[in-house]
Amino acid sequence: MRKVLQSARQIKSALRYRKDNVINSLVKRQYFSTNISHGCICKLSYNGGITRHSQPYYMLSRAMFAGVATVSNGVETRGGPLVEYERRIAEGDLLDGDACQVGTLQELQRLYDQLIEKAEVCRLDKYASSDKASRSRWLWSRLLPQSSYAPVKGLYLYGGVGTGKTMLMDLFFDQLPGNWRKKRIHFHDFMLNVHSRLQKHKGVPDPLEVVAGEISDEAILLCLDEFMVTDVADALILNRLFKQLFMNGAILVATSNRAPDNLYERGLQRDLFLPFIATLKERCVVREIGSAVDYRKLTSAEQGFYFIGKDISSVIKKQFQMLVGDAQPVPQEVEVVMGRKLQVPLGANGCALFSFEELCDRPLGAADYFGLFKNFHTLALDGVPIFGLHNKTAAYRFVTLVDVMYENRARLLCTAEGSPVELFEKIVTISDAQQIAPRTSSRSRKNDDFDLCVDNELGFAKDRTISRLTEMNSREYLEQHAEMLAKKLQLPSENHGEKAIEV
Repeated sequence: MRKVLQSARQIKSALRYRKDNVINSLVKRQYFSTNISHGCICKLSYNGGITRHSQPYYMLSRAMFAGVATVSNGVETRGGPLVEYERRIAEGDLLDGDACQVGTLQELQRLYDQLIEKAEVCRLDKYASSDKASRSRWLWSRLLPQSSYAPVKGLYLYGGVGTGKTMLMDLFFDQLPGNWRKKRIHFHDFMLNVHSRLQKHKGVPDPLEVVAGEISDEAILLCLDEFMVTDVADALILNRLFKQLFMNGAILVATSNRAPDNLYERGLQRDLFLPFIATLKERCVVREIGSAVDYRKLTSAEQGFYFIGKDISSVIKKQFQMLVGDAQPVPQEVEVVMGRKLQVPLGANGCALFSFEELCDRPLGAADYFGLFKNFHTLALDGVPIFGLHNKTAAYRFVTLVDVMYENRARLLCTAEGSPVELFEKIVTISDAQQIAPRTSSRSRKNDDFDLCVDNELGFAKDRTISRLTEMNSREYLEQHAEMLAKKLQLPSENHGEKAIEV
């Protein structure tokens, strides 16, 4: 009976909440609808949180879903990603109508409710057990091997580029209690951290088990963005690593452009990777976010920081000098990972200038790029070429560079031989290549494109990169970048003796 009354109060509260906000909501929607006839209307909320009314949408009442209200000391409080999504719509931060995102939010809300209900069993509260108890538990697990799978399954979200995966996961993560053992991290950064730990425990009989123990002690709930496996070294350790993490009670929430069965497709020694896919599907609910809209491309894209043409180095140097102001750019050196150093040709006031060859034609990777953007907030990149078979490795590095920049909300100033779409026109997947018309007697061999690069991983990744390059040059993204820098300036500098950054 008590549960019935509580449910009734929740529904009553939800209806009251909708009523209180409906006037403002209608006013905002009327304003946006009025402007639709004059052009594209869009609102940005981090990755993919841009919504536009380009066609009639139906209103979905999310506030009445179960588990979105709780009672504490006689006062009703609301929590969870679905509730926050509704609040942002009511306040005009997001426009209503994306049924694909709402379906995913229901899954995230379900997971949120289960975690709240079973937080104690899942050992989410980092203050519930002492460090001594954790060490004792780790010692006994060495002496008496045992498994402690979480009673809650995680969530694996996948879909096309710009469908709002990262925005939805961040919305979910931001609603979780602050005292939980949780971590939100980009997959590139996560794997770099794993390899760094493995190096530290080199010589231990089973370093991977030790690393899994350290990670699960720090965070039971792991939120990994942009899950993408392209490196054979990562592929070979993922199965054992995550099997151990799941045995330690870890819960995974991940976003990806690829379905689990398509991860590391046609990769080296993929047969050794297949058990990880089975483990992933066993421990996570798999959910596709289907949407025909790339929200990143709905931003007010401009050409202010993206210059197209050949031999226009003078343009980027002039723009770079305008960004650094009166400061004198000088060569610098930044530490990346495990004692490695990265040489910066010119840098000043948080801005770095590189040629494409210096940053993408050398044996650099995600660790180097993460290290770079821990020290610089703006990159001026000169001479991005059209990609094809002859520079496929450089294309992979460029994709990784853009991913790291996007994750760090860094600003990009560049010169390129073509638009983002034109840069990747010669990169295709196997299925795309099969649809290309074969050569006939009427087509001479010299007209064939010998530089066509058929690569599944790069072919899938290019859509994400094109989308991100487009958004990174938008007014909304650059405003977010400026806000991020303003917040950093308000905090004491974490780098010893670092000068204030000029925006």
